[in-house]
Amino acid sequence: MAKNKRFDLYTDGASRGNPGNGGIGVVLYDEDGNVFATAKEFIGVCTNNEAEYKALILGLNEALKRKCRDLSIFLDSELLVRQINGIYRVKNKNLQDLMKEIRKLLSFLDKYTVRHVGRSRNRVADQLANDAIDEAQV
Repeated sequence: MAKNKRFDLYTDGASRGNPGNGGIGVVLYDEDGNVFATAKEFIGVCTNNEAEYKALILGLNEALKRKCRDLSIFLDSELLVRQINGIYRVKNKNLQDLMKEIRKLLSFLDKYTVRHVGRSRNRVADQLANDAIDEAQV
């Protein structure tokens, strides 16, 4: 049971071309820094921003499914971090709909923070996103 523990969630979206074939990857780490769960998915043709949003949605769903209610969320998309934290507005209609879904999922958490992290610190989620694209193109 994951209740009352803090977890680190890393997500990443990749789009080969913008728009292009997209993949998303998620890694959930427990308090000790061990991999608790991973997920990846091919999402078809999308923009890079759409992939980033969909990766976070997948990550939040995976965390909630495992009863993780206290999350430190790390994203390498500075735009998405600033939009979630209310610094930037979401102007794109497609992204507005995805942001509504993100906000709904975040409302199920007891506690969370969302921070930007450099790509070098998000390698596992990035690899999973790219693996999802590679595996779909077989």
